[in-house]
Amino acid sequence: MSEQYASPPAEEQDIVDPVQLRRATLASSVGSALEYYDFYIYGLASALIFGELFFKPLGPAGATIAALGTYAVGFAARPIGGLVFGAMGDKIGRKVVLIITIALMGGSSMLIGMLPTYDSVGIWGAILLVALRIAQGLGAGAEQAGATVLISEFAPRKRRGFFAALPFVGIQVGTLLGAGTFALLALASRDVLFGWLWRVPFLLGAVLIIVAVVIRMRLKESPAFEALEEAEAKQGEHVKQTVGQAISTSRRNILIGIGLRMGENGNSSIYSALLLAYVASLPAYKGQALLSTWGAVVAALISIFTVVFFGALSDRVGRVQVYRWGAFFSTVFAFPAFWLLTLGHIWLVLVVMGVGIGIGVQAMLGPQCALLPELFGNQHRFTGVATAREFSAVLAGGIAPLVGASLLAVTGNAWWVVAIYSALLSLISFLTTFVTPETMGRSLTDLNDAGQETVHA
Repeated sequence: MSEQYASPPAEEQDIVDPVQLRRATLASSVGSALEYYDFYIYGLASALIFGELFFKPLGPAGATIAALGTYAVGFAARPIGGLVFGAMGDKIGRKVVLIITIALMGGSSMLIGMLPTYDSVGIWGAILLVALRIAQGLGAGAEQAGATVLISEFAPRKRRGFFAALPFVGIQVGTLLGAGTFALLALASRDVLFGWLWRVPFLLGAVLIIVAVVIRMRLKESPAFEALEEAEAKQGEHVKQTVGQAISTSRRNILIGIGLRMGENGNSSIYSALLLAYVASLPAYKGQALLSTWGAVVAALISIFTVVFFGALSDRVGRVQVYRWGAFFSTVFAFPAFWLLTLGHIWLVLVVMGVGIGIGVQAMLGPQCALLPELFGNQHRFTGVATAREFSAVLAGGIAPLVGASLLAVTGNAWWVVAIYSALLSLISFLTTFVTPETMGRSLTDLNDAGQETVHA
């Protein structure tokens, strides 16, 4: 199903404050960089280091599964954070909430770098790790939703796909910083790395926290939220919805958002975390598994350009078309990708990660940046985007490494089981595009969701 929206009134079209647009882009980008810096260093550490440091008594396979389980716990907390902070963002504004979430997320990551390990305090190290991972997940639960909503509401209507994708360059920068840092750490001796050096990437996140908070303090509230405030003042009644009302009103579009995210978010975790754990388990890569982290560096460098390209392309041909072909590509690519990993060449690991993330994932993420905010009405946009993003994060990305590691353990590291898992997630997104309304050009002051009658605030 595809539905094209009529242009909004002339006074709503492309009235953009260039200074605030730049600040919104920077504020969203720095937050995205910090979130994905945290995301990658935790994902890499859980796949390669945390098992031995915090879960040593479980043995190599059991410790890896337990460490990846803590990775999943963070994703389980994200929907709660998304609902709580999403509702706050719809009630009190985007800016305040985004300052709170960045502080909570970054502070938790920094404290992880100070944790005592199993050798020092036994099981308490693992308990503290899980607690901080939950706090990190609560903050991250609204961070990306807020960044997506914020930049979309500041961007000019006709170029919303391009501008909404720009902050997601921050994702690639954060990925590059996280993966690059671990790639450099891999050059150190094993004793140094597992002794103290693993803490450095987590402690460095404090710098990004300070930068992000300062930038966000200088940002004004988004034009769409200001329009919502004015509508409430004029009508003398509540226009904004509660969490329950928002979920009830937007149930269909939330499910669409979840379906769209399965392939994008799921494969992002599969190619960045599960793939590394799989490569480390293969005898062909013995002694060089940590070098495979350079694949994340390659993928991030490619993605810096491709996420913006696909976002801009969605301004020309539509969000749904770009998303559909990206999901189709990821479905088809899964089988040759994971077979190539069995050949034992590090350069093939880099190619698979570069193509899988840099093209497959970004072809879905690029149009998604504008598509998700456009799916929801102005009175509950933050809640709708956060709910769709974070429930899908649990169902797709959060459990992907844990499920994948369990499947590999059961099948004796069979490559095809991961390929099937990856392809199924992408296929869900591909099929979802056929029930997704085309939202390109939609007014973000509309109170109703895409697919409903257009009503201006």
